[in-house]
Amino acid sequence: MTATRATGAYLRVDLGRIRADIDTLRARIAPAQLMCVVKNDAYAHGIDRVVADVAAHGVEWVGTFDVPMGVRARAAAGPGVRIFSWVTVDRTEIATALEAGIELGVGDAGYLEQVAEVSAGRAAPVHLKIDTGLHRNGVRPEDWAAFVARAAALEARGDIRVAGIWSHIAETSDADDDRARVDYHTAVDAARAAGLRPEVLHLAASAAGYARPEFRHDLVRFGAFCYGIRSTDGPELPGIVPAATLLAPVAAVAADTVEVAYGSLDGLPSTLAGRVSVGTPGGARALLAVGETMLTVQAWPGAAVGDEVAVFGPGDRGESSATTLAEAIGTVGEEIMVRVSPLLPRRYV
Repeated sequence: MTATRATGAYLRVDLGRIRADIDTLRARIAPAQLMCVVKNDAYAHGIDRVVADVAAHGVEWVGTFDVPMGVRARAAAGPGVRIFSWVTVDRTEIATALEAGIELGVGDAGYLEQVAEVSAGRAAPVHLKIDTGLHRNGVRPEDWAAFVARAAALEARGDIRVAGIWSHIAETSDADDDRARVDYHTAVDAARAAGLRPEVLHLAASAAGYARPEFRHDLVRFGAFCYGIRSTDGPELPGIVPAATLLAPVAAVAADTVEVAYGSLDGLPSTLAGRVSVGTPGGARALLAVGETMLTVQAWPGAAVGDEVAVFGPGDRGESSATTLAEAIGTVGEEIMVRVSPLLPRRYV
């Protein structure tokens, strides 16, 4: 076996593919608006570049899990984009969010009071969350009437502005989601009866928003689909193509195998060995072993040190997608993506 020094692995991000994926999604859900969710550093694609690019492309809503990512999104997007952040935070981060013009998801009565106290006459925009059965934050239905009555009082006082009403759904079965939708509509009716007039209603994320028009309302929160990451065990999505390719160089060549220097920064699960293919200059080849810093891959004719291997991506070299890798080991494509360390270089095209 021969080996020489090779350049390191990197994640290539095709911003044009993200724009094209977003265009496909926007056309499908119109007239509803699209929120591009950028949690986990835009699913490892890099929040700063992604947000700047999609904002320039006309995306008007960006969703972030936490306030620090919301602040970064605001800096990248500029003032014209609405930034929504939904994790419950303390008063210090509430103040930071309001200063940055971030709209907060509020699914707890105590948190509503904290936001109103920090806002104190500034009419902070909030999105009230009803728990429709997923139990991922959100006000329980039995507490909702009192919650929206208090929100209406705080809005009348000028401390908050109810910009939206929202929820998460499980997306595990149509029957469960249909029940959640009924609960959501009941909650919206109660909020309106309390005197609230939310600007936007949003219930669906990627899967339900894509497949079921009745879930789209005014706004759909698209996360993984914006980056071409389809649902595990879900159908292929016409016009939706993975935007990221994890590329790594060949470091050594033997008769039947090659060693690929993927480093340890991408956290590739070792259980993928023997289950998936990677993309090579010779087409798809079996992934035989996953070590701490090296992948062992089935050789191809003419393999040479320095050749680039696509560990996962859109299939341009015969590689599996992140979701296909995930399906092989019983997880989701988002997990494969977010295991890519932020220390691994991103190269944008």
